[in-house]
Amino acid sequence: MVELREQADRALQESEAQQRRAKDELDSLRAELATVTAELQEAKQSVVETREAALLQEVGVYQYHHPLDDALAYKTELAKVRDLMKAMNLKDGGAVTGATDWTVNGSAAQGRAMVRETSKLMLRAYNAEADNLVRGLKPYKLQSACDRLNKVVATIEKLGKTVHIRVTPQYHALRLQELTLTADYLEKVAREKELEREEKARLREERRAQEEIERERSRLEKERQHYLNALSKLGDSGDTEAIERLRAELAEIDAAIEDVDYRAANIRAGYVYVISNIGAFGPDVVKIGMTRRLDPMDRVRELGDASVPFRFDVHALQFSKDAVGIESRLHAHFAARRVNQVNQRREFFYATPTEVREQLLSLAGDILTFEEDAEALEYRQSSRLTGRVATPSAAA
Repeated sequence: MVELREQADRALQESEAQQRRAKDELDSLRAELATVTAELQEAKQSVVETREAALLQEVGVYQYHHPLDDALAYKTELAKVRDLMKAMNLKDGGAVTGATDWTVNGSAAQGRAMVRETSKLMLRAYNAEADNLVRGLKPYKLQSACDRLNKVVATIEKLGKTVHIRVTPQYHALRLQELTLTADYLEKVAREKELEREEKARLREERRAQEEIERERSRLEKERQHYLNALSKLGDSGDTEAIERLRAELAEIDAAIEDVDYRAANIRAGYVYVISNIGAFGPDVVKIGMTRRLDPMDRVRELGDASVPFRFDVHALQFSKDAVGIESRLHAHFAARRVNQVNQRREFFYATPTEVREQLLSLAGDILTFEEDAEALEYRQSSRLTGRVATPSAAA
């Protein structure tokens, strides 16, 4: 009887021990799950922030950490920071610190040597990680790069805790500054290249307009000479009707030459155009621009040649002696409805052709041509071929 009771007690104790072990294991798993969940949430947040930063950078939103004039200024500032970093990496330069009273086998000299060698290894690992972050840096990844370097410096301090080895806050701050300056430099270089491309495009368009004007004037001069020669031959013929007809033609040519000369002299004169591209940008989005080209459709065709999948539809054309001013006032009127609120050189607006027409009439008084509905022929044909149906708004 006693033996049975002892067996039951042992079984109960073993069961209770198993329950305690299971509870401890469950608590451990729960703690591990909580840690992993927190890390996952942090990683997700980092991904979201990086994606948002990438999108903002794509449309031109970037907050400079060190506002400087140009890329060269950033490059110069980076060189200064790196000179300071090099100085701190020299012996006792202050990049890393460690215990000074550590001994090995009772030897202070061996202790100092061990701390020194371990410090070098730790600093080398930190610098390697920082260099990799700089080499692979994108402006929109700056925050995640800084977070990564902060974790590295914390890990090194944790690993070197026994002998008090750590990267100094001063050196870590320099490496963080290197990251922010590098991000600013890369963004400034990209912006300057974009401005350079846009300026080249503007100059190319200006050159084409000037070449058109010169060709047209040359053509008109040749035609004018042709009529002068014809008049000279008819001078003694007595055919007054033919002479008057030629003089009328000559007067038209002289007027055309005068107009071309005016266009050449007045760089503000030209055509304001309102165009759309439903297939590329959807309905109720228009581009409001101006061109000095003699035939504004040449410019419209160029805009639809390679950068968009479909040709643009023209809703309005207006010639003005101050096309530049009218374009600027239209842009100002629809400023709150810009598609790109950051880059003012993008001329797309959320507006209907009719809305732009009303404002254009108030500024110019009349319009050469106006078409409210977009033909969007290529887009509609493509939609039918692929089985997609244009939206009711797009079909308008």
